[in-house]
This record gives sequence, structure tokens and C-alpha cells, in this order.
Amino acid sequence: MTWLKPVHIDTGAQATFSEFLQDLEARLLDPATDRHVLTRDLLAQIMYARSYPDLLADAPLAALNLDPRNVTFEAEYYMATDAEKFAAVKPLLWLWKSLDMTPMGQNPVTGIPVRRLLAERIFKRVGRNFKCWQNVEFSVGYNMEVGDDVVVHRHVLLDDIGGIELHDGASISDYVNVYSHTHSVLDGPDVTLRRTVIGRGARITYHSTILAGSVVSDDAMLATHALLRGDIPPHGIAMGIPARTTRYKVRPKQEIHVDARTHPHDAGRKANPQFPDPTPNQTSTSAETDLVTNER
Repeated sequence: MTWLKPVHIDTGAQATFSEFLQDLEARLLDPATDRHVLTRDLLAQIMYARSYPDLLADAPLAALNLDPRNVTFEAEYYMATDAEKFAAVKPLLWLWKSLDMTPMGQNPVTGIPVRRLLAERIFKRVGRNFKCWQNVEFSVGYNMEVGDDVVVHRHVLLDDIGGIELHDGASISDYVNVYSHTHSVLDGPDVTLRRTVIGRGARITYHSTILAGSVVSDDAMLATHALLRGDIPPHGIAMGIPARTTRYKVRPKQEIHVDARTHPHDAGRKANPQFPDPTPNQTSTSAETDLVTNER
């Protein structure tokens, strides 16, 4: 049972918004639509109340930055990014990101439905009733697998370059970071990709961080400001830095789909061909090691 209540706005405004959403969905469904042109034209209208050609003539710097073909994303500089897959979703990611900086994106009445439409065409999979609030960042978008009734709150980073699964009913609170890649301690360019899994009904609470390859079981919880670098069992509550499971929810017996104790874990894939081998242990708990020191 939800604790949220329905909120209504002016019927005329709602009709205008609904018409816009229907038109946007129709254009996204049309295979003839150039998504770069769609993005730049929509942003010119929403941000400047101008047509793109008029804006280009009067304010070229503003106009050119609305066209996804004139901008780059951080992911485009990484070897691990699939260039073809990213090219297909890039204009929609730019539309999503840019709209979040406008009143339309900040307004839940328009922002949430627009993001849902875009997610259906960006993510690898997205279920029904996906609710995403403003200012959420993705690495590539196309490696997101999202179930039914998933909620992602404000200012979340979903680093999906190695793959992220959010199963049915998962909730990601404000300012959470979820990662799916790691860097070697000794060689930053030595990158390993590992899928991160968040189970059904799991709650990842405010300002917490999940590192690559972690599996959060069904109905588990990660506490505020915690840092998870492993797993949480079903119904477990993990807290601290690093996070450890110290409590369990009192629940009637229920079916578990994602159980970290048995769920397949991603062994890891190397992202940089210069480092093809598994990364060995590179740290020690002692300051006295056999590694080369700075002594002369």
C-alpha cells in the first residue's frame, strides 16, 4: 500500500501536457523520426520558445549545444562503451538530461511521464510504472534492466556501463551511487566490469553507495551513508563503512527470487585490452611489503 496521495492540477494544463506526451510518443514510435532533430527542436521550443532555425540564426552558441551531434558524453571516451549502442540512445539521453534543467523536467506531472517514455527506448529493459525523479545520471543507459514498479529518486548516479539490474519494486533513494565498474589500485586504466544486482523490493537509502558486482537480495536494505562492497542476504539490513548486515526484517516466509547467497555473480570482464588478465591482489594490510619503495 502506497503512502502517496493523488495530486491534481488545472484540467486545461493537464490536457495540454497530455497532448504533448501523446505527440512525443507518436514521434518516438515513428521509425522515420530523426532523434537528433527531434531533441534539438524540442529543446529549442521548451528552453527558448523559439524554432531551432531562428535560434541558430540569433544565438548560435545556444542552438548548437541543443543538438546531440554537437555534444559529447563522458561515456564516449571509454573503451568499454559500445559505440553503436550508445549512438542509438545518445540523443534521447541528451533530451532527458537537458529537460531535467527546465521547469518541464522539474515538474513531476510532465517530467516523470517523459522520462518513462525515454526509458522505454534507452534501457535494455523497463517494466511498468517506472518512476524516475529529476537529475538522475546514467553512464550509457543501454545496460539498464529495470523491473515493474521501480522508483529512482533525485540526484542518483547509475553507472550501468557494466550492467545494473533493478528488480520489481526496488527503491533507490536520493543521492545514491550504484557502480558496475572498478579500477585497479595500481593502474587506473585497468578497468573491470561487473554487473550489479538489486533485488525485488530492496531499498537503497539516502547517500549510500554500492560498488560493482554487489548483489542486494530481495527485501534487503542498505542504510543511509553506507558503502556496500559485497552482498546483502534476503531481508537483511546492512549499515556502515564498509556495510555489514547487522539486522533482519521480521517477515512472514515469502518467495525469494534474488538471493545473494545463491544468485550468480558476475566474474568480471576486462574493459581495457591493455590489461587482459584478471587483476591480482594489489594491497597489503602491512606498510612493510616487498614492493618498490621511495627509498634511495
